[in-house]
Amino acid sequence: MNILFCDEGYSEARRRLARLLPEHVISACAPNRVIEHLDGIDVVVPYMALIGEPAIRAGTFGLVQQFGVGLETVDVAAATRAGVWVARIPSAGTGNAESVAEHALLLMLALARALPRVRASIQARRLGEPAGIALAGKTACIVGLGSAGSALAQRLRAMGMRLVAVRKNLQGAVPAGVALQRTHALGQAADAVRDADFVVITARYEADSHHLFDRATLRAMKPGAFLVNVARGGFVDRAALGEELRSGRLAGAGLDVIEGEPIDPDDPLLGLNVVLTPHVAGVTDVSYEGIAREFAANVRRYARGEPPAHAVNAPPRARGRV
Repeated sequence: MNILFCDEGYSEARRRLARLLPEHVISACAPNRVIEHLDGIDVVVPYMALIGEPAIRAGTFGLVQQFGVGLETVDVAAATRAGVWVARIPSAGTGNAESVAEHALLLMLALARALPRVRASIQARRLGEPAGIALAGKTACIVGLGSAGSALAQRLRAMGMRLVAVRKNLQGAVPAGVALQRTHALGQAADAVRDADFVVITARYEADSHHLFDRATLRAMKPGAFLVNVARGGFVDRAALGEELRSGRLAGAGLDVIEGEPIDPDDPLLGLNVVLTPHVAGVTDVSYEGIAREFAANVRRYARGEPPAHAVNAPPRARGRV
């Protein structure tokens, strides 16, 4: 079978899969050139590439298999009509949730300890500057209490932080050993963030959460607070974020994802108090090993003519090898 990764980055994913699926051919292309590379492809790995009706019609692939969770760039309805399976790999049980939580904590600590300003002190041979902020005793608002958000909540509890949550399912389970001061519905995000020192987005991105952090929600945040996003760039209105950072109302932002990524290295946003990483929160040895294992198992299911695990649709008549 031929598997196409719709991004030439994330090379470690392909290396690990090649060991697990030596009998299959794995290739990659740029996200904006997917249609040119679909000839003979059986499985498409979208990453952040648009897999809409034109791409679905142009190919004969029968499975869109994400190397991870997010499927917001896939037209699932069009895929279902065409007989194409669409599946994801859950964050839980693969090491991805823990990896994303660790990265969120990294960004929080980098902001709290003023890491963007540290180099200036080193160059000036100045000791004891800049002063940092301790996480202990501060309040964190976690937006999304799924696998990654729950893993983060457990880590922040160990750091001595007070926790507030925003979640779709208000009746969902609370992470083991974690006490939440308050839980808010997704539509109450502006109320939830008012007294938080750190707001961390870990939720699964869906259409109804686009620009959840718009100008109004960002301005509802406590002056001097920090925003961290390890979910998807679409959660945050990028222009509004820039305005709040330039005004000084927000103290800083830690972004593993950003609207319109990859960002231009000369973007003026990077001249503000922003710690930016290139969509690597889940890119670790543990996460890649767990996701690759589940991915390979799904490819084998598909090759045998079986429905893939963790499918988000059920085509009445599947095309391709099934």
